[in-house]
Amino acid sequence: MRIIVFCFRPRTKQRRAIFDALSRCTKPERIWDLYAFTCGPSKFSNLSPKVRLLNEYFRLLGKGFHHASMRMIEDGSFTMSNDSWRISDINFNYSLCQSYPFALLVPKSVSDDEIIQASNFRARSRVPAVSWCNPETGAVLARSSQPLVGIMNTRSTADEKLVAALCAQLIDGKDSRRKLYIADARPRKNALANGAMGGGSESSSNYFQSEIVFFGIDNIHAMRESFARFRDYLDTHGAASSDGMSSFLRHGGWTWGGGNLSSMSASVSTLGDSGWLIHVQSVLAGSAWIAARVALESAAVLVHCSDGWDRTSQLVSLANLMLDPYYRTFTGFQALVEKDWLDFGHPFSDRVGMPSISGSSFELSRNASSTGSFSSSPLRQSSGSSQASNSSHAQNNYSPIFLQWVDCVSQLLRIYPFAFEFSSNFLVDFLDCVLSCRFGNFLCNSEKERQICGVDESCGCLWAYLADMRSSEGRSHAHYNLFYDTLKHNGPLLPPAAALAPTLWPQFHLRWACPFESQAGELEAECRNMAIKFSELQKAKEVAEMKAKEYLAAMEILNVDLQNEKQVSSSAMNLAKRASKENAAIQRAVQSLGCRVNFTNSSDSTVDVESSLMETSQRLSLPRRESEYTMEHNDRSDLSVSITVEADDVAPSSSPLGQVCETLCPLRTQGRGCQWPDAACAQLGSQFIGLKANFDAFDRLSIYDRYFKSE
Repeated sequence: MRIIVFCFRPRTKQRRAIFDALSRCTKPERIWDLYAFTCGPSKFSNLSPKVRLLNEYFRLLGKGFHHASMRMIEDGSFTMSNDSWRISDINFNYSLCQSYPFALLVPKSVSDDEIIQASNFRARSRVPAVSWCNPETGAVLARSSQPLVGIMNTRSTADEKLVAALCAQLIDGKDSRRKLYIADARPRKNALANGAMGGGSESSSNYFQSEIVFFGIDNIHAMRESFARFRDYLDTHGAASSDGMSSFLRHGGWTWGGGNLSSMSASVSTLGDSGWLIHVQSVLAGSAWIAARVALESAAVLVHCSDGWDRTSQLVSLANLMLDPYYRTFTGFQALVEKDWLDFGHPFSDRVGMPSISGSSFELSRNASSTGSFSSSPLRQSSGSSQASNSSHAQNNYSPIFLQWVDCVSQLLRIYPFAFEFSSNFLVDFLDCVLSCRFGNFLCNSEKERQICGVDESCGCLWAYLADMRSSEGRSHAHYNLFYDTLKHNGPLLPPAAALAPTLWPQFHLRWACPFESQAGELEAECRNMAIKFSELQKAKEVAEMKAKEYLAAMEILNVDLQNEKQVSSSAMNLAKRASKENAAIQRAVQSLGCRVNFTNSSDSTVDVESSLMETSQRLSLPRRESEYTMEHNDRSDLSVSITVEADDVAPSSSPLGQVCETLCPLRTQGRGCQWPDAACAQLGSQFIGLKANFDAFDRLSIYDRYFKSE
């Protein structure tokens, strides 16, 4: 949709050189001259598409727990099946059909030999193959090319059996067969015209319980001309046209939107004359009809056009998108495009206008079979794309078929904004990547051609590039649909006819001609910014809640520690009170012995003995001997008591020392022994030496209660 104009000053000699360079770069003669091959190795490597196709087949068979691998492909162990369908390797070497994938999903009741026989009755050997099936209801959507009935109304038993096998499964165990619809994408007159060239359409009388429906969608040439008129309309009536002049300034300002003021409907009629929106609506309506038959009636639908790779790909893939929510995700959309467009041989090189493999040393016929058993019908001959290196340009096989299909997807996204994981911005970037020649996914015309060219090994992968873009910003990336709700549309989409009226796709169609008006996604962008801010606030809230929980936990720990400290303090206070009481009791006990307690600042106390047994005032003194005995139970020196006694030598039995001991300890009586044994009183010989103790030791004394009762 972008038109670039190069302007040169007069007498510029480089004009021809620039023109030749542009022609050489935009339309190279060899496929290896494309940028995807010349740019060198890419960090976005393309894993084998064959593996992805098998994984999709496994999913359709209800065996998604299996995972395909290259080893499985090499040893041929991928031919799995369920009760109704099986994966066939009959086209493993592309001997059956060169434009079909290496593996086909076919009815289980049909053998490979019967498939080979049926291929003789289909144009370009594109036999009926399953594109999508419902494992629960047994409904199936299949695709093929037109039958080769010709003007003689030829029949094929093998083809009729293959088509009948698509609907052989019973519905709910009843005896009735499933209804078969054969959807011919062409107008009826075109199908009849093809019959004169050996093609044609099926007869309902030859296919049991079938109904033939014609959708009336025009061929690639009509689409190309319509798209050209549509592009001219945008260039003429756009705000910024290719001539560099705004449409409001043309013809001296007497214009409105490119049309004369006297006929303001000119632009509207020009848009209608282009027919582009009508074609889009035809594809949408046909796909919706197919999806309704499969979803509501559990019917079997076989879709084909002439060759089965243009209109058939549009209808089948769009119907799949409506039927299966999986295809409305990023992963499913990739699987859908690769299966129904790339693997089933849509000729991208011819339709996009790029060189095909025929321009190289490989002379590849896209239609002839290696078995040599096909008829010489014109529909079985090599297409014109393989006749010359630039034949695709000469025969003008360019047509925006795939672009039109993506336009249809954008219309569905507009109608059902909650049903798709991806956004309209993703579709725009996706189309730009397809047309950029940066990647090899959409090069060549078939899976076989891409394998011969080594596209997977030599070129970058579009899907990996887009996935890398999304991973940089996560769910906030512009490719994600903010309104996507998996629960809102978890089933098929069946739009009514009134809802299928298409409109211009502003993000793609108007971005160059009407840059300001193309910003239809500004509201979405604002919503995205609000969503990002909301997400940031949500994260900040979570962080704050986590910190609050941490603070609460810390406060609880501190409260526990505080309670423990209070308990320890209370215990210490109780111990101190108890010690104070015991110290007071000991002090009273010492004073009751006739001792005087003197306290000093050094925490020492001195106890002097005053006994009534000593009648004189002189002190008893031991001759030439003074002895002290010190008791220490701990290294700590608290408040202590020192008792010193001096006495003369007397007999032990009548020594005043014994009297002093009795005086000091009234409970000590003759014949009973000491009643204060834990006081550690010491005697050396018959002399009482002395006592020195601290109050810690006194705290541990075992003083009999009788002592205190003696008071």
